[in-house]
Amino acid sequence: MTTQERFESAKEIYAGIGVDAQAAIEQLVRIPISMHCWQGDDLIGFDGAGSLSGGIQTTGNYPGKARTPDELMADMDKVLSFVAGKHKLNLHASYAIFENGEHVDRDAIEPKHFAKWVEFAKERGMGIDFNPTVFSHDMLRDNLSLSHPDQEVRDFWIRHCQACIRISEYFATELGQPCVMNIWIPDGYKDIPADRTAPRARMKDSLDQILSIPYDKEKVLVSLESKVFGIGVESYTVGSSEFTVNYAMQKGILPLMDNGHYHPTEMVSDKIPSLLLFFDQIALHVTRPVRWDSDHVVLFDDEIREIAKEIVRNDALDRVKIGLDFFDASINRVSAWTVGMRNFQKALLYALLTPNKDLAKLQDENRLTEVMMLQEELKTYPFGDVWDYFCESNGVLIRENWYREVAEYEKEVLSKRG
Repeated sequence: MTTQERFESAKEIYAGIGVDAQAAIEQLVRIPISMHCWQGDDLIGFDGAGSLSGGIQTTGNYPGKARTPDELMADMDKVLSFVAGKHKLNLHASYAIFENGEHVDRDAIEPKHFAKWVEFAKERGMGIDFNPTVFSHDMLRDNLSLSHPDQEVRDFWIRHCQACIRISEYFATELGQPCVMNIWIPDGYKDIPADRTAPRARMKDSLDQILSIPYDKEKVLVSLESKVFGIGVESYTVGSSEFTVNYAMQKGILPLMDNGHYHPTEMVSDKIPSLLLFFDQIALHVTRPVRWDSDHVVLFDDEIREIAKEIVRNDALDRVKIGLDFFDASINRVSAWTVGMRNFQKALLYALLTPNKDLAKLQDENRLTEVMMLQEELKTYPFGDVWDYFCESNGVLIRENWYREVAEYEKEVLSKRG
């Protein structure tokens, strides 16, 4: 059978439970996922840091890492050729591109240092999201930045984040779509602190100053990301979930949830509907923690499917800003990117092919046996036939066929980078 014939058969099966498979794939192709630039070079960037520090690290030294903006952009293009639809590019501030011998510190970056990224995005019809880079810098002192007792340290990072707001507005203006600008800081203590309140009070004041500058709030969607712990700050993080969600609510910005930034028994899928009751918009960094926040490649696993289902069930595709966040240097980086992007699209398609309203009605009627039965039976519905048709009809390779091109790209391009 052809891909088309298999799809037509699957469409009939899904129609039997009231699901329109054609409508699902038409909706899926319009959902943007923010593709994180840092998978391509292990989060090193181009501003001279050279290595990671400050509660963040990567492992592995698989050959072929992008070393220049052109190499990184080429790798991104290869990934995008395997992923249907129009997506966004997610940049860290450390990916500023300096030319003609110029170099400025992070508190002095300007839109011009990201002009090449805007050109790249325009040519591909993409928007850009942005992140201040508050790590891997000598002004991150004692594992503290915006919460440091030294005003000079705090002021440096305040200026950096303010510069990032201005750059974010430049992205939104040039590309005609809002820019999510996410603030995450690695601040905290390795052992039990003597004072948990003062660092958070300083961070609150620093954030207030960052947000005090004028900017177009329709163009720049500032978000604040929490974390439960990090390397070197195992006992206390300043930007805890309670701090970030309350601050976001008070200031009218977005809370950002990274599903690796919580205790292992906490599920972001369970948090999404709660936050949607209180926030107009929320943001996600989708990753895969393995025992801790290890940022493994996103798989088509239970929690990823549940995250996607909660977005779809709540009719929140326009309210949840979806970005990916992982960086695996132990395997081919282009393949890692592609697997993660395609897997979250698969999760969204799985959610769109679920009879969510009927299941909710069964739950309200306390017909919980039927809820469980139907949810389990859906797992063996011909989802793969719909996915293959979605890919083929949007001009990207189906099943594992894309990997042959990655292997050839590795042989002809990546292996020659040294």
